[in-house]
Amino acid sequence: MKISTKGRYAIRLMIDLAEHNNGEFITLMDIAQRQEISEKYLEAIVSVLSKNNLLVSLRGKGGGYKLARDPETYTVGSILRLTEGTLAPAPCVEEEGGCARASECRTIEMWQGLSKVINEYLDGITIADLMKNSVYVNNYVI
Repeated sequence: MKISTKGRYAIRLMIDLAEHNNGEFITLMDIAQRQEISEKYLEAIVSVLSKNNLLVSLRGKGGGYKLARDPETYTVGSILRLTEGTLAPAPCVEEEGGCARASECRTIEMWQGLSKVINEYLDGITIADLMKNSVYVNNYVI
C-alpha cells in the first residue's frame, strides 16, 4: 500500500481548512498558495470530499470551502478511503475484492491482520490530532 499525492494532499487540505476556520469560506487559491499545491489538483480533491459531505462549498463571490463538521470528527482513515479507494495492503483483503485461493491461502490471515492494524491506526487519528501534532500519532503500539 502506498498513499498517493491525492490522499496526502487531501489530509493537508483538511488540516488547512481546520486551522484557518473563522466561519468564512476559504478559497482554493488561498489553500493552494499556503500548501504549495496546484489549484487545479485541489479542485479534483475537493470535488470528492464535497460529494461525500466532508466539505461545504459555496460558488461565486465570497465562496470557497469549509469543513462540514468539527475537526475531531474526521479520521485520517475515512479521508484516505475516499481519496485512495482502499487501504488494503494486498488485493486479497480488499472489501470488494477477495481471492479465489482464500480458503487454501497460508498468508491470508497475515494480510487481514495487517489490514486491520492499518485501518485501526488511521481511524484513530483525527484532523484535530494532526492540528496539534499529537504525540499519539507516533505512539502506536501493536
